[in-house]
Amino acid sequence: VKYEKEYEVQKMRYIQYYNAPIGLLGIVEEEGAITHITFGEETLQEAIKEGALQEKGTSLLQDAIRQLEAYFLGELEVFNLPLCPEGTPFMKEVWQALQAIPYGEIRSYKDIAEAVGRDKAYRAVGLANNRNPIPIIIPCHRVVGANGKLVGYAGGLDIKTHLLELEKQACH
Repeated sequence: VKYEKEYEVQKMRYIQYYNAPIGLLGIVEEEGAITHITFGEETLQEAIKEGALQEKGTSLLQDAIRQLEAYFLGELEVFNLPLCPEGTPFMKEVWQALQAIPYGEIRSYKDIAEAVGRDKAYRAVGLANNRNPIPIIIPCHRVVGANGKLVGYAGGLDIKTHLLELEKQACH
């Protein structure tokens, strides 16, 4: 009698922390791609305790930190890292559109809705923007309200303001 059983393969996820000028960032890698950036230690401590997330400085995570350091010094405008954010197809479309916003520029939620071909979906764009798992690298901080006002940001409006000011200064 031949016995075969399938086992669930545990995907290993790694995190490395980076003490950025805006505070502590947690950068998460899974299967050779960046999947999350967190502000502070957020909720990942639970995943670390459960063993689903291991603190380790992989070469990809170290490269992500080097690129973030260059970004914060105003020396890097476009990140070159493999990304794999989890979300719905619409969310992924929005996140792709966010990556097309040039460094130092801003767009409204309406602009992004139009960019993804859904002119009236600016509220859904706002939700996708809010759920962006890889802030900074996927630059959701470059999206503002229709009137140019800063609205919500996962890291807080102070951090959003800091990132926009950093980019504005580096462009001049």
